[in-house]
Amino acid sequence: MQGYEDRQVAGVLHRRVGDILVTALNDGHQDAPLSTMAGIAEAEAAALLHAAFRPVPRRTAVNGFLVRHGGRVALIDTGCGPIKPTTGRLAGNLASAGIAPGAVDTLLMTHLHPDHFGGLTGPDGAALYPTAQLRLHAAEHAYWHDDAAMGRADPARQAAFFGGARARLAAYADRTDLFTGGEVFPGVTALPLPGHTPGHTGFLIASGGKSLLIWGDIVHVPEVQVARPKATMAVDVDPAQAAETRRRIFDQVATDRQAIAGMHLHFPAFAHLARDGEGFRLVPDAWSLDLDGDI
Repeated sequence: MQGYEDRQVAGVLHRRVGDILVTALNDGHQDAPLSTMAGIAEAEAAALLHAAFRPVPRRTAVNGFLVRHGGRVALIDTGCGPIKPTTGRLAGNLASAGIAPGAVDTLLMTHLHPDHFGGLTGPDGAALYPTAQLRLHAAEHAYWHDDAAMGRADPARQAAFFGGARARLAAYADRTDLFTGGEVFPGVTALPLPGHTPGHTGFLIASGGKSLLIWGDIVHVPEVQVARPKATMAVDVDPAQAAETRRRIFDQVATDRQAIAGMHLHFPAFAHLARDGEGFRLVPDAWSLDLDGDI
Protein backbone atom coordinates (compact mmCIF):
# COMPACT_ATOMS: atom_id res chain seq x y z
CA MET A 1 0.00 0.00 0.00
CA GLN A 2 1.41 3.36 -1.02
CA GLY A 3 0.95 6.86 0.28
CA TYR A 4 0.88 6.62 4.09
CA GLU A 5 4.51 5.94 4.93
CA ASP A 6 5.34 9.60 5.60
CA ARG A 7 2.24 10.77 7.49
CA GLN A 8 -0.46 9.64 9.91
CA VAL A 9 -3.78 8.46 8.57
CA ALA A 10 -6.88 10.58 9.16
CA GLY A 11 -7.08 12.44 12.48
CA VAL A 12 -10.73 11.54 13.19
CA LEU A 13 -12.31 9.99 16.27
CA HIS A 14 -15.99 9.56 17.12
CA ARG A 15 -17.71 9.68 20.50
CA ARG A 16 -21.44 9.21 21.00
CA VAL A 17 -23.22 11.40 23.55
CA GLY A 18 -26.68 9.87 23.81
CA ASP A 19 -28.23 10.39 20.36
CA ILE A 20 -25.54 12.90 19.33
CA LEU A 21 -22.38 11.91 17.46
CA VAL A 22 -19.35 14.08 18.24
CA THR A 23 -16.28 13.73 16.05
CA ALA A 24 -12.88 15.11 16.96
CA LEU A 25 -11.03 16.50 13.93
CA ASN A 26 -7.33 17.25 14.20
CA ASP A 27 -5.95 20.32 12.40
CA GLY A 28 -2.31 19.73 13.33
CA HIS A 29 -0.12 21.50 15.86
CA GLN A 30 1.78 24.70 16.53
CA ASP A 31 5.13 25.07 18.27
CA ALA A 32 5.78 28.25 20.25
CA PRO A 33 8.39 29.51 22.71
CA LEU A 34 7.67 29.45 26.43
CA SER A 35 7.75 33.24 26.35
CA THR A 36 4.19 33.02 25.01
CA MET A 37 3.14 31.94 28.52
CA ALA A 38 2.85 34.19 31.58
CA GLY A 39 2.34 33.70 35.29
CA ILE A 40 4.98 30.97 35.45
CA ALA A 41 8.76 31.01 35.16
CA GLU A 42 10.02 29.59 31.87
CA ALA A 43 12.31 27.19 33.75
CA GLU A 44 9.36 25.78 35.72
CA ALA A 45 7.23 25.41 32.59
CA ALA A 46 10.13 23.67 30.83
CA ALA A 47 10.56 21.30 33.77
CA LEU A 48 6.87 20.36 33.71
CA LEU A 49 7.06 19.67 29.97
CA HIS A 50 10.26 17.65 30.39
CA ALA A 51 8.68 15.60 33.19
CA ALA A 52 5.74 14.81 30.88
CA PHE A 53 8.10 13.80 28.03
CA ARG A 54 6.90 16.72 25.93
CA PRO A 55 9.02 18.94 23.67
CA VAL A 56 10.36 22.36 24.56
CA PRO A 57 9.43 24.84 23.10
CA ARG A 58 5.83 23.99 23.77
CA ARG A 59 3.81 22.03 21.23
CA THR A 60 0.10 22.82 21.16
CA ALA A 61 -2.46 20.63 19.39
CA VAL A 62 -5.23 22.24 17.34
CA ASN A 63 -8.61 20.51 17.06
CA GLY A 64 -12.17 21.13 15.94
CA PHE A 65 -15.30 19.11 16.63
CA LEU A 66 -18.12 17.94 14.41
CA VAL A 67 -21.59 17.50 15.94
CA ARG A 68 -24.27 15.46 14.19
CA HIS A 69 -27.79 15.25 15.54
CA GLY A 70 -31.21 14.74 13.98
CA GLY A 71 -29.99 15.22 10.42
CA ARG A 72 -28.22 18.47 11.37
CA VAL A 73 -24.46 19.06 11.17
CA ALA A 74 -22.47 21.60 13.19
CA LEU A 75 -18.74 22.27 13.21
CA ILE A 76 -17.19 23.80 16.33
CA ASP A 77 -14.19 25.89 15.22
CA THR A 78 -12.34 25.47 11.93
CA GLY A 79 -8.67 25.29 12.92
CA CYS A 80 -5.79 27.38 11.66
CA GLY A 81 -6.15 26.71 7.98
CA PRO A 82 -2.96 26.02 6.01
CA ILE A 83 -0.90 28.84 7.54
CA LYS A 84 2.11 26.61 8.20
CA PRO A 85 3.25 23.07 7.33
CA THR A 86 2.03 21.64 10.65
CA THR A 87 -1.58 22.89 10.40
CA GLY A 88 -4.47 22.87 7.96
CA ARG A 89 -5.46 19.20 8.33
CA LEU A 90 -9.02 19.81 9.51
CA ALA A 91 -10.57 20.16 6.05
CA GLY A 92 -9.09 16.84 4.92
CA ASN A 93 -10.14 15.13 8.13
CA LEU A 94 -13.65 16.51 7.70
CA ALA A 95 -13.73 14.80 4.30
CA SER A 96 -12.42 11.60 5.88
CA ALA A 97 -15.35 11.77 8.30
CA GLY A 98 -17.67 11.77 5.27
CA ILE A 99 -18.80 15.38 5.50
CA ALA A 100 -18.60 17.89 2.64
CA PRO A 101 -18.38 21.61 3.53
CA GLY A 102 -21.81 22.17 2.02
CA ALA A 103 -23.33 19.68 4.47
CA VAL A 104 -22.33 21.79 7.49
CA ASP A 105 -25.37 23.91 8.40
CA THR A 106 -23.97 25.57 11.56
CA LEU A 107 -20.54 26.90 12.52
CA LEU A 108 -20.14 27.40 16.27
CA MET A 109 -17.14 29.49 17.29
CA THR A 110 -15.59 29.21 20.73
CA HIS A 111 -13.82 32.53 20.02
CA LEU A 112 -12.05 34.44 17.28
CA HIS A 113 -8.35 33.69 17.39
CA PRO A 114 -6.51 32.73 14.17
CA ASP A 115 -6.12 29.06 15.15
CA HIS A 116 -9.91 28.82 15.39
CA PHE A 117 -11.15 31.04 12.55
CA GLY A 118 -8.39 30.37 9.99
CA GLY A 119 -10.31 27.59 8.28
CA LEU A 120 -13.45 29.67 7.74
CA THR A 121 -12.22 31.00 4.39
CA GLY A 122 -9.93 30.01 1.55
CA PRO A 123 -6.89 31.88 0.19
CA ASP A 124 -9.23 34.06 -1.88
CA GLY A 125 -11.16 35.16 1.22
CA ALA A 126 -14.32 33.30 0.18
CA ALA A 127 -16.34 31.33 2.75
CA LEU A 128 -15.42 27.63 2.72
CA TYR A 129 -18.79 26.61 4.19
CA PRO A 130 -21.22 27.92 1.56
CA THR A 131 -24.53 27.51 3.41
CA ALA A 132 -23.58 27.39 7.10
CA GLN A 133 -24.91 29.83 9.69
CA LEU A 134 -22.06 31.29 11.74
CA ARG A 135 -22.88 31.56 15.45
CA LEU A 136 -20.75 33.25 18.13
CA HIS A 137 -21.06 35.18 21.38
CA ALA A 138 -22.17 38.79 21.01
CA ALA A 139 -19.27 40.01 23.18
CA GLU A 140 -16.80 38.26 20.89
CA HIS A 141 -18.22 39.91 17.80
CA ALA A 142 -18.19 43.31 19.51
CA TYR A 143 -14.61 43.03 20.77
CA TRP A 144 -13.00 42.26 17.42
CA HIS A 145 -14.88 45.16 15.83
CA ASP A 146 -13.83 47.59 18.58
CA ASP A 147 -11.45 50.11 17.00
CA ALA A 148 -10.25 51.29 20.42
CA ALA A 149 -9.29 47.74 21.44
CA MET A 150 -7.58 47.26 18.09
CA GLY A 151 -5.62 50.48 18.61
CA ARG A 152 -4.23 49.17 21.91
CA ALA A 153 -2.83 46.04 20.24
CA ASP A 154 0.61 45.81 18.66
CA PRO A 155 0.75 46.01 14.84
CA ALA A 156 1.19 42.26 14.35
CA ARG A 157 -1.87 41.48 16.45
CA GLN A 158 -3.85 44.23 14.78
CA ALA A 159 -3.28 42.52 11.43
CA ALA A 160 -3.48 38.83 12.32
CA PHE A 161 -6.08 38.93 15.11
CA PHE A 162 -8.31 41.96 14.55
CA GLY A 163 -7.87 42.17 10.79
CA GLY A 164 -8.12 38.41 10.39
CA ALA A 165 -11.28 38.16 12.49
CA ARG A 166 -12.96 41.02 10.65
CA ALA A 167 -12.15 39.54 7.25
CA ARG A 168 -13.52 36.11 8.20
CA LEU A 169 -16.67 37.59 9.70
CA ALA A 170 -17.21 39.68 6.58
CA ALA A 171 -17.32 36.51 4.50
CA TYR A 172 -20.29 35.33 6.60
CA ALA A 173 -21.88 38.73 7.25
CA ASP A 174 -25.24 37.82 5.75
CA ARG A 175 -25.54 34.64 7.83
CA THR A 176 -24.11 35.47 11.23
CA ASP A 177 -26.13 35.00 14.41
CA LEU A 178 -25.05 36.26 17.83
CA PHE A 179 -25.89 34.69 21.18
CA THR A 180 -25.17 35.28 24.86
CA GLY A 181 -25.99 31.75 26.04
CA GLY A 182 -28.70 29.11 25.80
CA GLU A 183 -29.22 26.38 23.22
CA VAL A 184 -27.37 27.20 19.99
CA PHE A 185 -27.84 23.88 18.18
CA PRO A 186 -30.09 20.92 19.03
CA GLY A 187 -28.64 19.40 22.20
CA VAL A 188 -25.84 22.00 22.43
CA THR A 189 -25.85 24.80 25.03
CA ALA A 190 -23.43 27.74 24.97
CA LEU A 191 -21.59 28.42 28.24
CA PRO A 192 -19.78 31.77 28.45
CA LEU A 193 -16.19 31.24 29.68
CA PRO A 194 -14.68 34.74 29.46
CA GLY A 195 -11.11 35.82 30.03
CA HIS A 196 -9.14 34.28 27.21
CA THR A 197 -11.31 36.57 25.08
CA PRO A 198 -14.42 38.53 26.13
CA GLY A 199 -16.80 36.13 24.40
CA HIS A 200 -14.85 32.89 24.81
CA THR A 201 -17.48 30.13 24.92
CA GLY A 202 -17.71 26.46 25.82
CA PHE A 203 -20.37 24.16 24.43
CA LEU A 204 -22.17 21.58 26.58
CA ILE A 205 -23.47 18.68 24.51
CA ALA A 206 -26.15 16.64 26.27
CA SER A 207 -28.45 13.80 25.25
CA GLY A 208 -29.85 10.66 26.83
CA GLY A 209 -28.40 11.34 30.25
CA LYS A 210 -24.87 11.77 28.85
CA SER A 211 -22.92 15.00 28.41
CA LEU A 212 -19.65 16.36 27.07
CA LEU A 213 -18.24 19.84 27.69
CA ILE A 214 -16.15 21.18 24.82
CA TRP A 215 -14.30 23.80 26.82
CA GLY A 216 -12.49 25.64 24.04
CA ASP A 217 -9.21 27.18 25.19
CA ILE A 218 -9.47 26.64 28.94
CA VAL A 219 -5.95 25.22 28.56
CA HIS A 220 -3.37 25.59 25.78
CA VAL A 221 -0.53 23.61 27.35
CA PRO A 222 -2.11 20.81 29.40
CA GLU A 223 1.11 19.65 31.06
CA VAL A 224 1.65 23.12 32.47
CA GLN A 225 -1.78 24.67 33.03
CA VAL A 226 -3.46 21.66 34.62
CA ALA A 227 -0.69 21.53 37.20
CA ARG A 228 -0.44 25.33 37.45
CA PRO A 229 -3.89 26.82 36.69
CA LYS A 230 -2.58 30.35 37.32
CA ALA A 231 -0.31 30.09 34.28
CA THR A 232 -1.78 32.22 31.50
CA MET A 233 -1.13 32.91 27.84
CA ALA A 234 0.25 36.06 26.24
CA VAL A 235 -2.82 36.13 23.99
CA ASP A 236 -5.29 36.17 26.91
CA VAL A 237 -7.27 39.40 26.67
CA ASP A 238 -7.88 39.37 30.44
CA PRO A 239 -5.31 37.02 32.04
CA ALA A 240 -6.68 37.32 35.58
CA GLN A 241 -10.19 36.48 34.43
CA ALA A 242 -8.88 33.64 32.25
CA ALA A 243 -7.12 32.08 35.27
CA GLU A 244 -10.22 32.49 37.44
CA THR A 245 -12.45 30.93 34.77
CA ARG A 246 -10.01 28.03 34.42
CA ARG A 247 -9.99 27.36 38.16
CA ARG A 248 -13.79 27.53 38.32
CA ILE A 249 -14.22 25.12 35.43
CA PHE A 250 -11.57 22.77 36.84
CA ASP A 251 -13.50 22.63 40.12
CA GLN A 252 -16.78 22.06 38.30
CA VAL A 253 -15.73 19.29 35.93
CA ALA A 254 -13.71 17.46 38.60
CA THR A 255 -16.60 17.57 41.08
CA ASP A 256 -19.17 16.50 38.49
CA ARG A 257 -16.90 13.94 36.80
CA GLN A 258 -17.84 15.78 33.63
CA ALA A 259 -16.42 14.47 30.37
CA ILE A 260 -14.47 17.19 28.56
CA ALA A 261 -12.86 17.91 25.21
CA GLY A 262 -10.68 20.81 24.17
CA MET A 263 -9.23 22.50 21.14
CA HIS A 264 -5.72 22.21 22.61
CA LEU A 265 -5.87 18.87 24.40
CA HIS A 266 -3.75 16.30 22.64
CA PHE A 267 -5.72 14.52 19.92
CA PRO A 268 -8.19 12.88 20.12
CA ALA A 269 -8.83 15.42 22.89
CA PHE A 270 -11.46 13.60 24.98
CA ALA A 271 -10.63 13.44 28.68
CA HIS A 272 -11.65 13.85 32.31
CA LEU A 273 -10.13 15.97 35.06
CA ALA A 274 -9.47 14.41 38.46
CA ARG A 275 -8.49 16.00 41.75
CA ASP A 276 -4.91 15.27 42.76
CA GLY A 277 -4.16 16.51 46.27
CA GLU A 278 -4.77 20.25 46.18
CA GLY A 279 -4.47 20.30 42.39
CA PHE A 280 -5.76 18.43 39.36
CA ARG A 281 -4.72 15.69 36.97
CA LEU A 282 -5.81 15.29 33.36
CA VAL A 283 -6.94 11.76 32.47
CA PRO A 284 -7.13 11.28 28.68
CA ASP A 285 -9.77 8.82 27.52
CA ALA A 286 -8.48 5.47 26.31
CA TRP A 287 -8.96 4.79 22.60
CA SER A 288 -11.85 2.42 22.07
CA LEU A 289 -13.77 0.77 19.26
CA ASP A 290 -16.86 1.57 21.31
CA LEU A 291 -18.26 4.90 20.13
CA ASP A 292 -19.72 5.49 23.58
CA GLY A 293 -16.17 5.56 24.97
CA ASP A 294 -15.86 7.03 28.46
CA ILE A 295 -18.46 9.80 28.08
